[in-house]
Amino acid sequence: MMATLLKWVVPWEFSWIFLAIFASTCVLYLRGSRRLKVSGSRRLVFWLGMAIIYLSLQTYLDYFAEHEFFMHRIQQLLLHHLTPLLIVTSYPASVLRAGLPLAWRVHGLRPLQRSWPWRLVTGVILNPVVATVLFIVFVLIWLVPPLQTMAMLDWRVYRFMNWTMLISGFAYWSLVLDHRPHPPGRMTAGLRVLSPAVTMTPQIVAGAIVTFSKADLYPIFEICGRAFTFNVLTGQLIGGVITWVPAALIESIGGLMALRQWLRLSRSGRLPKRATRLPISRRAAAAPAQARR
Repeated sequence: MMATLLKWVVPWEFSWIFLAIFASTCVLYLRGSRRLKVSGSRRLVFWLGMAIIYLSLQTYLDYFAEHEFFMHRIQQLLLHHLTPLLIVTSYPASVLRAGLPLAWRVHGLRPLQRSWPWRLVTGVILNPVVATVLFIVFVLIWLVPPLQTMAMLDWRVYRFMNWTMLISGFAYWSLVLDHRPHPPGRMTAGLRVLSPAVTMTPQIVAGAIVTFSKADLYPIFEICGRAFTFNVLTGQLIGGVITWVPAALIESIGGLMALRQWLRLSRSGRLPKRATRLPISRRAAAAPAQARR
């Protein structure tokens, strides 16, 4: 029993970089949640997302992701869609910032955020067009069979693939689920609602292509040794459906959450009002009155 449990908990491929980032984030959130008032639902969603990240990258599930196509698609779905959506929904930025020591915030974080490299990087990654394109590209590009083969054969490419999925997911959902009006939010409220419908379309098409393919598109999983014994095309079909249906469902939920934010901003009067233009005849009549004033 204990041996079975350790088999699942012990990392399949240990990463010091991942462990350092993961542990630091957990410590900062714990410290910040003691200093700020954070609701129980926000804490639950954050820790659920963090648990899924650890489960996906540092447990025996990673072994199955490297040896079975549909398990790999589950891993990518968790990293790219579900986990970023959950963690962004908890709005952890202010809590993580509060977890830093005051001296680090004043003398480290603020100068960093004002520096031109930081502003350049965030300006590019969090640009709505760039973030949306990368969100789509990093799903599709790793479905290309030669690139999928490269990722399975080289651990550096494999980790790069996982990090790109995770980072692009965070960048995209942080824009779509931004609770602020535009500006200072980078996306308009209407675009936040429309964007998931745009991003899910090419993923649905790619998932359908994989689902209905009659050829083994990813023989690399046969070379690496499959984790399960059922038919190859069956596993590929399941992987295609995962890319198609659950991913579209999660993005639809994200769109509904963005719609809820839009309605909240509208009811509170925080949406920017468009300047009303008078008809030409009324403007001409109003001009003399303004001149007399």
